[in-house]
Amino acid sequence: MANSPLDAANFLTGIKMRLEENSKKALTKVGRVVSEESKRVLGTYDYGWPRLQPETIKHKATGDSPLLETGELRESIGYTVDEENHTVAIGTNDPNGKFMELGTSRIPPRSFLVAAAMAKEAEIQEILGRDRIEQAVKESKEAKGLPTGAVSAFVKDIEK
Repeated sequence: MANSPLDAANFLTGIKMRLEENSKKALTKVGRVVSEESKRVLGTYDYGWPRLQPETIKHKATGDSPLLETGELRESIGYTVDEENHTVAIGTNDPNGKFMELGTSRIPPRSFLVAAAMAKEAEIQEILGRDRIEQAVKESKEAKGLPTGAVSAFVKDIEK
C-alpha cells in the first residue's frame, strides 16, 4: 500500500504481475512482450497521447517524438522474474519515468508501461493460458506414468 503520493508514483512506474501458477518461461515471455511494447511506443502517438507543444518540438533534437529524446528512457525499460513468488515486474529505473507515466502539473500523463500491458492483454492471456495447459497436460502425463514429450502435439491439437 502506498504511504504517500511519491510512493504511489514509484509503484506505478512499474507493473508487477502475480501469476500464481505460471512458469518462469511464461513469466519471462510476458515480461519481454510488455517491455518491448513499452519501448516501441516511445516516440509515437500510438496510444493517443496529448500532442507535444510547438515550443517543445522546437527544442527537441528528435522533433515531434513524445518521451523520446536521448533513448535513455527506452534503454531503462526492463523486467525481472521472481520465480519463487510467481511475479514479473516490468518497469524503468529512470527517475523521470514516473513523471512521464503519471504526468505532472505541467506535463500530461503519457502512460507507456500500464498502457503497454493493456495493449498486450490478449497476447498475455494467450501466453499464460497456453502455459497452464502445457503444465496440466505434463502433470497429468507424469501422474499416469506417460511420456511428457507429446505435450506440444496435444496443445497443437487443441488449437485446431
